[in-house]
Amino acid sequence: MPSQSTLSDRIIIFDTTLRDGEQAPGASMTIPEKLQIALQLERLGVDVIEAGFPVSSPAQRDAVTQIGEALTEPVICALARATRVDLEAAGEALRSAKKSRIHTFIATSDIHLKSKFGDKRYGVTIAEKRQRIMEMAVEAITIAKGYTQDIEFSAEDAGRTDTGYLVEIVQAAIEAGATTINIPDTTGFCVPHEYQSLFETLRAGCAGADKVTFSVHCHDDLGLAVANSLAGVAGGARQIECTLNGIGERAGNAALEEVAMAINVRKDHFGLHTGIRPKLLFETSRLVSECSNFVVQPNKAIVGKNAFSHEAGIHQDGVLKSRETYEIMRAEDVGQTSEAIRLGRHSGRHGLFSRLERLGHTVVAEHKDDIYRRFVELADKKKEIYDEDLHVLMDQVQRAGAEKGEQYELKDFHVSVSTHARPTATVDILHVRTGQVATAEGTGDGPVDALYRAVNKATREIHELQSYTIRSISEGADAIGEVTTEVGDGLISASGKSAGPDILRASVEAYIDALNGLAAHRAETEAVKFASSGVMQAFGGESQRDA
Repeated sequence: MPSQSTLSDRIIIFDTTLRDGEQAPGASMTIPEKLQIALQLERLGVDVIEAGFPVSSPAQRDAVTQIGEALTEPVICALARATRVDLEAAGEALRSAKKSRIHTFIATSDIHLKSKFGDKRYGVTIAEKRQRIMEMAVEAITIAKGYTQDIEFSAEDAGRTDTGYLVEIVQAAIEAGATTINIPDTTGFCVPHEYQSLFETLRAGCAGADKVTFSVHCHDDLGLAVANSLAGVAGGARQIECTLNGIGERAGNAALEEVAMAINVRKDHFGLHTGIRPKLLFETSRLVSECSNFVVQPNKAIVGKNAFSHEAGIHQDGVLKSRETYEIMRAEDVGQTSEAIRLGRHSGRHGLFSRLERLGHTVVAEHKDDIYRRFVELADKKKEIYDEDLHVLMDQVQRAGAEKGEQYELKDFHVSVSTHARPTATVDILHVRTGQVATAEGTGDGPVDALYRAVNKATREIHELQSYTIRSISEGADAIGEVTTEVGDGLISASGKSAGPDILRASVEAYIDALNGLAAHRAETEAVKFASSGVMQAFGGESQRDA
């Protein structure tokens, strides 16, 4: 057998997103979507694209044909059981492909032989069934060679197949002309060391093993698909079969982005490389997610939203000083543009003030304690703090620091909503100049209307609400809502604004902010009238004296 050192250092990436990936319940894709993904996989640098299972439906056949006609660089592969009808369907679908491969498979484990090939025509004993299966495999490879010389043979459920028999059928497949031998862990049963050992045994026990490419195909039932794939590579496999985002049957397949980046990041260990262009991984992942309707979990390795984000204060401090402290690759390497520092209740001062500085906010030392206190209070209400939230927070700090001559301050409020009665609200409003707290109750058509009517009673201001608007300014179910109000008395008007995750609080605070503005305008008007009157009296007095 060839030594490990004589093996190629190039790993072939065989993507089966459009075949095995699409078999995930709910992941069915249209032909235009498949074609779009195939073109993106070509850009990504995938070597082999398994485009579908032609015999299974006209749509599958058409998808394989259209992909084969459109793409020029990757090998386009079609799946076929070890039956003539399947192989002919695959061969016909691939006729227009620039580079084609037929991937034929047959079950080899005793568990499958007893169930799928239980009929006596396949033999009565296990030994007879094994012999018949081997003959079918050889016959399938021979038929496939009538369409292409690139033939892949898979021993389905190889991970649970008797090792001695697996060596025999692989030997027969090599002699029949298969160019790629796939040893799938169909049920995700294997653990890494035994899967690696399986490849080492096959390469040592099969004549001509050095003339074919061994391939891994792992499922994630025990969460070991990527680990097993890499173990198979360590055992001599040089093709990895995988899907974007790890989608596929049951728990899915090995994730392309994970195996590719593992080989890339750990070149020191594997000494191998792929043709994958890492910077396109993120956009390809998002395209597959959109077409399959499978959301990428936030903590998904490589392409997840949180893959390069840090919330814990200790981690943020370390990353800000040197990214290598907690990152083994950069977000930019895989096309991610997510913010490395994610702010939340676990974040420290360093992460907060670093972000504020990047957003263009100047923070003076004497304001830091107040800003951080407000940040922590907000973080306790929201799972994550976004840039928009920080802009609002800083606006609130600046408004709080300004001398506005406020007349009213909200001390407390309560709203009661029932299906059988109109909403009622109670407010406690501090009259700043007198120090008195006025409590009032209001009933309205909705909770905000009830609050505003209660405020009107507590402040005894003469005015009317001219506008009320609300908008979401950050992401998520706990998004910050910004409320803007405008009030007027027919002569002058004033606007108010407030924001927060509690929209009722933001609504009443924005209303009071507008009332304070109205009161300030009135005070300024009175001051101008008073000053003007004094000036006129002064000029009048001079005139009288001059007369």
